[in-house]
Amino acid sequence: MIKTVNTFKLRKFINDKFVNLNKSAYVFINRCESSYSSDEPPKPEHPIKRTFRILGNDMKTAKNKVESFVERMQGIRELSNKILKSPYRDGIFPEHCDIVIIGGGAMGSSIAYWLKQRAPNAITVTVIEKDPSYAEASTCLSVGGLRQQFSLEENIKMSLFGAEFLRNINQHLSVEGHDPPDVQFTPCGYLFLASEKGAQQLEENAKLQKKLGAKNELLTPVKLKQKFPWINTDGIALGCHGLENEGWFDPWSLLYAFKRKALSLGVEYIDGEAIGFEFKKMPDLLMDGMEPGSYEGVDKVLVRTESGEIRSVKFGIVIIAAGPYSAKVARMARIGTGDGMLSIPLPVEPRKRYVFCINCKNGPGLNTPLTIDPSGTYFRREGLAGNYICGRSPLPEEEPSVDNLDVDHDFFDKNIWPVLASRVPAFEAVKVKNAWGGYYEYNTYDENGIVGPHPYYINMYIATGFSGHGIQHAPAVGRGVMEMILDGGFETIDLTRMSFDRLIMDRPLIEENIV
Repeated sequence: MIKTVNTFKLRKFINDKFVNLNKSAYVFINRCESSYSSDEPPKPEHPIKRTFRILGNDMKTAKNKVESFVERMQGIRELSNKILKSPYRDGIFPEHCDIVIIGGGAMGSSIAYWLKQRAPNAITVTVIEKDPSYAEASTCLSVGGLRQQFSLEENIKMSLFGAEFLRNINQHLSVEGHDPPDVQFTPCGYLFLASEKGAQQLEENAKLQKKLGAKNELLTPVKLKQKFPWINTDGIALGCHGLENEGWFDPWSLLYAFKRKALSLGVEYIDGEAIGFEFKKMPDLLMDGMEPGSYEGVDKVLVRTESGEIRSVKFGIVIIAAGPYSAKVARMARIGTGDGMLSIPLPVEPRKRYVFCINCKNGPGLNTPLTIDPSGTYFRREGLAGNYICGRSPLPEEEPSVDNLDVDHDFFDKNIWPVLASRVPAFEAVKVKNAWGGYYEYNTYDENGIVGPHPYYINMYIATGFSGHGIQHAPAVGRGVMEMILDGGFETIDLTRMSFDRLIMDRPLIEENIV
């Protein structure tokens, strides 16, 4: 995330340090020069004088570089404020639109992008985002993993497309006049480790992944040790290592790129919170199980703006993509509180997950994949200075409170570090440098995304509940929702099984490898 730079203080620091140092060097050089007579023949330059002359030049060069950095950061900050704040076009609050999206994270911004790039002049799209700073957004607080190592065909295909999208991101999300997006993809792969109990499932998953186009390799304990000497293979029967299109990237950069491109295409962003819906009777619409003339549809969304003002936005279609708060938005539309099909709630809730940044001087090297122990404990490199990030989902009885994003450091000591130290002996000596908490949009029904139309409302679509892998599937889901709306069905990846209907028919989609 772009951090604010106090350019005034930084410039003052530069002047105080560099100018004073140059003055000191100048005084010393003059003293050296005064010790020589002007009548004497030229002598070789005094070593101390030469040292300070070079030092003075170096200070000038360093000052110029730092000042250049300051100017660049100031430009980025101004660009960020200009683009991400998204003032209303023509200064007018968008009181109506064809499609409104509730949630402006990676998922909502991806949907907005796909809709407008497909029909730039035919439809109007408005996105409502309650946290325009994205300080607590699930997108920005995620680990940013990308993998094809799933057991469900839909998830594998979406990840394959996600990798293709990132590989060609400049073609998709570049904006004229701005630097091309750089999501800093690190293609080191994933390494899933399985015990004897999970080896068969891991092997079956790998076969399906290869069938669908993913590239991976199954590794016995001996081969694991040969390829990754830092690993302890005790208790490991099999490993699966992704060879292509797997690794991690910067989630903030992807979100920023989606939003910047969407804005350039004409999408409106409202900085405010959706607090309710207005309903409209549609007497001519008949629906099974309802009295004729009793149907009410959603017609407007009420928004509390940053100034505290309550405004309404009339829409043709509404899309709920509010991440962990999607169920709260759905309840505003009577989903889960009404009768018939409205009696079934949207089973998505926030679950807090911790990410710890550790330092280990002699830890695994540059070829280290994102490694997942059979316990679910994971780690990956973070940069090149011996830093790693790691985490683990808690057991059901260990679920922390979601009232805030405070970190329980005892969770690392008790649940993560012992596993890391056992699996990677070098991690016996680590230091926790930083930690943060973030929210999963946790689907309590089957821990998989819910994508598609709501069965009651004829103008409502849902895209939420991905339980930790939404950021990598955002490109594919955004495209899929666009196809549903503009084409009437999925044209590329068939996500029909991920619809809300599976809740009604009680057909859960169980993912065997969930991280």
